[in-house]
Amino acid sequence: MRLPKVTASVATALLAGGRVAQAISLDLGSIDSIKSAARTIAFDMMSFYNGNTTGNIPGNLPGPYYWWEAGAMFGAMIDYWYYTGDTTYNDVTTQAMLFQVGPNNDYMTPNQTKTEGNDDQGFWGLAAMSAAEVNFPNPSPDQPQWLALAQAVFNTQVVRWDDTSCNGGLRWQIFTFNNGYTYKNSISNGCFFNLAARLAKYTGNDTYAQWAEKTWDWMTGVGLLDNSYYVYDGSDLTINCSNVNHLQWTYNAGAFLLGAANMYNHTNGSPKWQERVNGMVKGLDVFFPANNIMQEVACENNGKCDVDQHSFKAYLARWMAATTKMAPFTYDAIMAKLTPSAQAAAQQCSGGNNGRMCGLKWQSGTAWDGTTGVGQQMAALEVIQSNLIAQVRGPVTNSTGGTSKGDYSAGTTSVSPTEITPATEADRVGAGFVTTVVLACFVGVAWWMIV
Repeated sequence: MRLPKVTASVATALLAGGRVAQAISLDLGSIDSIKSAARTIAFDMMSFYNGNTTGNIPGNLPGPYYWWEAGAMFGAMIDYWYYTGDTTYNDVTTQAMLFQVGPNNDYMTPNQTKTEGNDDQGFWGLAAMSAAEVNFPNPSPDQPQWLALAQAVFNTQVVRWDDTSCNGGLRWQIFTFNNGYTYKNSISNGCFFNLAARLAKYTGNDTYAQWAEKTWDWMTGVGLLDNSYYVYDGSDLTINCSNVNHLQWTYNAGAFLLGAANMYNHTNGSPKWQERVNGMVKGLDVFFPANNIMQEVACENNGKCDVDQHSFKAYLARWMAATTKMAPFTYDAIMAKLTPSAQAAAQQCSGGNNGRMCGLKWQSGTAWDGTTGVGQQMAALEVIQSNLIAQVRGPVTNSTGGTSKGDYSAGTTSVSPTEITPATEADRVGAGFVTTVVLACFVGVAWWMIV
């Protein structure tokens, strides 16, 4: 079966050392070709995962990957099933998603709790939300359900909203003893906003929408979301958020884009939210500086993207595609970016020992950038499979065929952060503890930003 209009193909790629290998073959006019490319990339991404093997922990990636990225990866595998119908990874995805829920079914799991941030928990909650929205096969009745898990994450985070500084907002970290506790960052608040908006759409409960509105208003009020619809990294409560770290990351923009699109849909086409969605789409131009190919502009060109940052483009691609279902008027503008980005990403999948591992520098064409990893695979997977968005049903809700069971009180019996003691060195190593904080980057900073 073929898709209209866009056709692309990827030929051979010349790799370092003069070795010639076949890159991922991709014809964007063919559903079968897109699914085949996604299947290959998903297989190679899952080759990094060993949590389903004897002696390892389901849901955890090995080092150097942190816990949050595992949640994001399984979100990608839920998307993979949604787009392709391939059930190969459903069981391992369900196993991971359920193993990590923790004793209170809220993704405050004991093997991560002492080092867990709001953004970390948020990515697992958003994966559960995706599972509910696409009717990913439900767990058995004696297990936590996808919608209830997403609601539990929301309920544990809403009580962390901090009005004692910066006029509100979520802190990056949950626990006082972790570096970054005084930092209020856009991704923690973006995940919360995204989740609240999607819960409002799914359940019809306006309480979630009110929190989404409140988060948006806080972001604009503190200057983390400006009049150009640029989303900046964060600020610090020790200066009452009076200065902003102006780094821009793809996933921050994506989180607010999809949240705004859900609010547009939930409010039956509110002009206010339509304007905001259009603004967010226009604001994405900063990440597509040439030929409409996505770029992590803060670190990609200078080669300074870290392990986490290699995956960020995956979430922007994921949330751009989902936006077209919630706000269909965005389809042409968004696909004008996702289509050439997918073609370019496939060309970068030309490295490694198998000749098809994906790099991150999509704008480099077939000249593989020499990097491999979960993040690079996930980014390529999401941007390529997103080109099937017109072929799949939009997210369901409680009233349009959603089958996941919810629980409005989920997460309300969770352990208070004050009851958790600081992590030991073993905890930090085992959980992939992050100690680097970007608090030195305030006054007028752009760091490596290329605009």
